[in-house]
Amino acid sequence: MGKVGFIGCGNMGGALARAAAKSDADLWLADGLAEKAEELAAELGGHAADNEALAAGCDWLFLGVKPQVMPAVLGALAPVLNKRLDRFVLVTMAAGLSVARIRELCGADYPVIRIMPNTPAAVGKGMILYTAEGVTDEEEAEFIRFMDGAGRFDRIPEALIDAGSAVSGCGPAFACQFMEALADGGVACGLPRDKALLYAAQMLAGTAELMLQTGQHPGVLKDAVCSPGGSTIQGVRRLEQGSFRADIIDAVVAAYERTKELGK
Repeated sequence: MGKVGFIGCGNMGGALARAAAKSDADLWLADGLAEKAEELAAELGGHAADNEALAAGCDWLFLGVKPQVMPAVLGALAPVLNKRLDRFVLVTMAAGLSVARIRELCGADYPVIRIMPNTPAAVGKGMILYTAEGVTDEEEAEFIRFMDGAGRFDRIPEALIDAGSAVSGCGPAFACQFMEALADGGVACGLPRDKALLYAAQMLAGTAELMLQTGQHPGVLKDAVCSPGGSTIQGVRRLEQGSFRADIIDAVVAAYERTKELGK
């Protein structure tokens, strides 16, 4: 496997580094705030260094920086990468930036894996979409193996990755809004806040697992809860009156359109 480097130790970069640490990866960490990389390295048993050191020596180089600053970061690293004679793979998680754009910023057609992870990767329950260019089957298998601790992986054509990210990458924010609203409703009905939050979170987690394990359409699972003349169908009726589903669709489309803008 060799050295696995993470440039950027923020929420997402840190979560993926923690997932990689569950394997036998030799971790190297860098961040604009050196103390952040040092703290994470101490936590995971890795090594802290600067961007240039990682670019010069890591076999896998994760680029955990925002799309707006990627040109500056890769502009500084391109001369270092171009001096290398050994093979390495770049892994980018910048929203909206295509493989072609990453290669353009680097100045060469390096092997690239483009991933769109989400925050549940921090607890091993992530949905990680990815596409790859110039990567061998063996390298792809190795990548999945040492990142397996992050959650579920799905290879997808790059033309669809921004749409997928609008669902799985942005979705945790929408899900948290939903859970918070459910808990607020419970509090309005007299539940203590801590219990309302617990019930909402476990309900959402359990329902998602039920759908994944049974393969049933969510509409079928919804119908199973809606007894004729019962309480649930009245709640469903009220959500439909408030354009609940249309608002969620619009939120996903808005996130997708913004992602496309970030790639320009």
